[in-house]
Amino acid sequence: MKILVINGPNLNMLGSRDPNQYGNATLNSIEMSLIEAFSDIKFEFIQSNSEGEIINKIQSAPSYFDGLIINPGGYAHTSVAIRDALELCKIPKVEVHLSNLSARESFRQNLITASACDGYISGFKELGYSAAVYLIQGIVKNR
Repeated sequence: MKILVINGPNLNMLGSRDPNQYGNATLNSIEMSLIEAFSDIKFEFIQSNSEGEIINKIQSAPSYFDGLIINPGGYAHTSVAIRDALELCKIPKVEVHLSNLSARESFRQNLITASACDGYISGFKELGYSAAVYLIQGIVKNR
């Protein structure tokens, strides 16, 4: 199995962002923990602050991957273009958010991108990524 993990804007700054919201893990430590925990899965990780680069990766994902995990960061609340790319992408998709969005500012309550995914995980910090892998495995198995 091959899974693409896309991280959006500002996630390259994990480790120096508010640990109460985002935890203490860095993006690199999240990636390494997935590789160690799921040695039978091949991962590709990208982080981009660029909406267009994220869209290009989503569009090409079905040709190379069995599943997609996306943390679109702030684009989750603003990007119709990323949502449209996710809707066209026909592999299993799980959106992950480190913070508990339901306990945050009102503008974070509107998730444009999540509705184009099979589901989303919010509030479990770096553990959300591992949960997303398990969910993608289950979706693939049941299809």
